[in-house]
Amino acid sequence: GLIFLNEAGLDPGIDHMSAMQLIDGFKKAGEEILSFRSYCGGLVAPESNDNPWGYKFSWNPRNVVLAGQGGDAQYLEQGALKTIPYEKLFEQTETIEVSGYGRFEAYANRDSLSYRQPYGLEEIPTLLRGTLRMPGFCRAWNALIRLGLTDDTKSIPDSDQLTWEQLIHRLNPVITADLAAQIHGNSEVFSRLEWLGIFSDRKIPLKNATPAQILQELLEEKWALKPHDKDMIVMQHIFETRNKKKEIRKVKSSLVVIGDDQVYTAMAKTVGLPLAICVKLILQGKIKARGVVIPVLKEIYTPVLKELADNGIRFQEKQMN
Repeated sequence: GLIFLNEAGLDPGIDHMSAMQLIDGFKKAGEEILSFRSYCGGLVAPESNDNPWGYKFSWNPRNVVLAGQGGDAQYLEQGALKTIPYEKLFEQTETIEVSGYGRFEAYANRDSLSYRQPYGLEEIPTLLRGTLRMPGFCRAWNALIRLGLTDDTKSIPDSDQLTWEQLIHRLNPVITADLAAQIHGNSEVFSRLEWLGIFSDRKIPLKNATPAQILQELLEEKWALKPHDKDMIVMQHIFETRNKKKEIRKVKSSLVVIGDDQVYTAMAKTVGLPLAICVKLILQGKIKARGVVIPVLKEIYTPVLKELADNGIRFQEKQMN
C-alpha cells in the first residue's frame, strides 16, 4: 500500500513527464512514433558565460568529470543498434538548435534502449538520449580524456609533489603524433586546456589522488559559479511521427530555464520543484499509484507539468515541417 516514486527531478524527472505527455498525445491521435530524440544539459546562462569552455558547475562535479564512464553508450538509429565506447564518446557529437539560444552540441547519454519499455516505445526505430554542452566543449574534453586526466582507477601516491606539467608527462611519457595534433593543431582546444592551467608549474594540492580527482579539484575552482552568475537548463525533445494518412511530421518541444543567482539556480528549481509537487500530491491523496513507479503516469505528469508551468517552467512546442 506504499508508493515509492523515483526519478522525479529534472533528468530523470521532467524529461519523463514532458515526453510521456507528448507520447500519449500522439498515440491518442493515432500517430505512429518513428523517432524520439531527447536532450538535456545543465549549462551556464549566456550573460554569465565568461570562460572559453562555456561551462560552470551547477550540480555534482564528480559526475561531470566521470560522465560516460558507466559503460558503452547505446541508442537506436533507424532500427540499427549503435554503441559508442567511452574513448570515442566525445568525438561523436551532433548539433542541436534551440530557438532564441542558438546551437548546442550533444553526445549520447548512456543506455537509451532502457527507455523503450517505460515509455511504451518497444518497436520504435530511432531512440536517442543525449547530453548538451556548448559548441567546442566536447572536442576539448576529449583531449582531457586522451591525456588520461579523467581516469579514476589508479591513485598517484606522490601526486602532491607534482606540478600540473609534471603530471601530464607522468601520464603521457610519450605524446603520440595524433594526440599532439589534437591538442596543438586546434587553437580552440589548446586555448581551453591552457586556460585551465594544465601545462603550468602550478603545484597539485592533493595527495594519493587519481587523475580524475586532481582534475575535479582544478575544475571546481575554474568552473565555479560566482555569486551573481546564472545557470541555465536546456531540454529538448524531437519527435517524428506518421499519421493515418501516412503523412510524416516533426515536433520539437523545448524548455529553457534561467537561474536567479549562485544559490537559486535553474538546476535547483528544476530538480526541487517537481519533487516537491509530487510529495504534495501524494500527501493530498491525488496520486493513487502504489509500488515502485516513475512519473510516466498521466495522473502524475498532468498536475505536475501544470504546476511547473504556473511557476514559469514550461515547454514551447513547434512543428518543424
